[in-house]
Amino acid sequence: MSAPTTQRPETSLAREVMALPTPSIGRRILTTIGVQNISLLIAIIALVAVIGSQNPLFFGIDNVRVIGTAIAVSGLLAVVQTVVIIMGALDISVGSIAGLASVTSAMIFTVAGPLLGVVGALGIGIACGLLNGCIIVFGRVNPVIATLATLAAFKGIAQLVSDGRAQGYTGADGFFVFLARGTLIGIPVLIWVLIVLAVLMHVVLRYTSIGRNIYAVGGNDVASRLAGININRYILGVYMMTGAVAAIAGILITARTGSGQPVSGSEGLELESITAAALGGAALKGGKGTIMGTILAVILLGILTNGMTLLDVNAFWQNVAKGGLLVVAVIIQQLRSGERRIGLPA
Repeated sequence: MSAPTTQRPETSLAREVMALPTPSIGRRILTTIGVQNISLLIAIIALVAVIGSQNPLFFGIDNVRVIGTAIAVSGLLAVVQTVVIIMGALDISVGSIAGLASVTSAMIFTVAGPLLGVVGALGIGIACGLLNGCIIVFGRVNPVIATLATLAAFKGIAQLVSDGRAQGYTGADGFFVFLARGTLIGIPVLIWVLIVLAVLMHVVLRYTSIGRNIYAVGGNDVASRLAGININRYILGVYMMTGAVAAIAGILITARTGSGQPVSGSEGLELESITAAALGGAALKGGKGTIMGTILAVILLGILTNGMTLLDVNAFWQNVAKGGLLVVAVIIQQLRSGERRIGLPA
């Protein structure tokens, strides 16, 4: 009499997994975008419909490229600002770092060429980020206060070294021209730079231990420290990374304008980056946020700015709209958190 055969547990489990229904294309798209970002997607579609109905030029391929290249610089800063916010901090100095890097790249370029200009700008950006991190870690200064101080300091340094004027001329250099107006597979290089950084940051945050630790630090720094995470090292690393990306943004500003801009090309970028991150779902208290949400928010802001320009809306109203969106984003976060609002009874 033969012994009864027993089915191996792993074989049974494999069959059960294979029997599960395959997710539909719609569900896969929804998973990729994120349920929390559907409202942003709906807002983008509605805004496109409204603006397009008022001005058919909005749908032109040239205008789409204008929107894409316009959001490239602010998008870079918004992506790294999201990482900083997830960690539970903030960097208000990113615009000033971009301006200082822009001036540095142009001034070095005039005497040593584009390669050293880029390297010098990156070095300046990393040094600025390291200084921010050191003030926060070793000076025990709140990140908002620390970067608010360096915002003024870096802007002042950029104005001092440039005498408050645009420096150099890169409009005839092949490398800078390629950055500003070149295309790859029909897509502007500026947009490619944003895509590469966004994908890289998404992978790091979602699929690596570094990303998980950044979320942990922002969610509960005390528990993270007890778990053995070197919080100071992460703060220094994230701020150095932010400085490097801000420098890349400065290099792109130099390429777009054809010269180093101490202030005009970078002023207000810190507000745009924080607005996009908050609008994209990054909790200002830390521990929550996605790169996908930030990119959708950047696109929304870019469409809004472009649409207001096409509709001949006063340029000053653009700042009003961005400030209003930031307030709305923070209010929504506060309501979702369920926490007691300041000044109101429990």
